[in-house]
Amino acid sequence: MSKFIPAAERIEKAHRLLEKARNIPRPETAMFVDFTYAAKVKEVLAQANDLIKFIRYTPAASEDVKRQVAEIVAEMEQLEKDLLKAKRPEGA
Repeated sequence: MSKFIPAAERIEKAHRLLEKARNIPRPETAMFVDFTYAAKVKEVLAQANDLIKFIRYTPAASEDVKRQVAEIVAEMEQLEKDLLKAKRPEGA
């Protein structure tokens, strides 16, 4: 059985994983062509999501903790869009 990790520690680890996703080196080619980059980003974001996905459904979680989780989820969604959107050529 896995070890219990408190919600505060899960939130902290999720923040570190989001920072790790930001620091993955971007490819020099068009991003939609580099599947390795996309896979790395999605894997790190999935790890962050796995840490926090059930916290908001936990009755013992305070409203502040649930708000923090909602902020992380929104940040993950925005980060995925920012890191994985295809760059359009100038004038397109």
